[in-house]
Parts: sequence; C-alpha cells; structure tokens
Amino acid sequence: MTQYRFLTPKRRGKWYDSLREAQARANAIGAGFLDGTGTFIPYRGTILEMREKEPA
Repeated sequence: MTQYRFLTPKRRGKWYDSLREAQARANAIGAGFLDGTGTFIPYRGTILEMREKEPA
C-alpha cells in the first residue's frame, strides 16, 4: 500500500494511506490547501513524498 505525505522547507507531515487525506491535511503544515472545487493547490516549495507500507 502506498502512503503519502507533504514536505515543506521547514516541516514534514504525517504519513496517510490516501493522497486525498494527505491533501486535506496539508494546510496544517503550510503545504497547500483545497480550493472551493476540491482541487489541491500546493504552496511553492511543497514536495509530495511517497512510500510503500510494509504489510502487517
């Protein structure tokens, strides 16, 4: 399973199991926001990081 998080020059977000959830919570670390139509708008310098989660 792929996990996602956003990085800014000064902060790192938590890992989330869906891209949509990571996008919805990106505002908490200043990585971006969802506009009125639900489209993710990243701030300059934001990086999306992905990893494969080990099966339990």
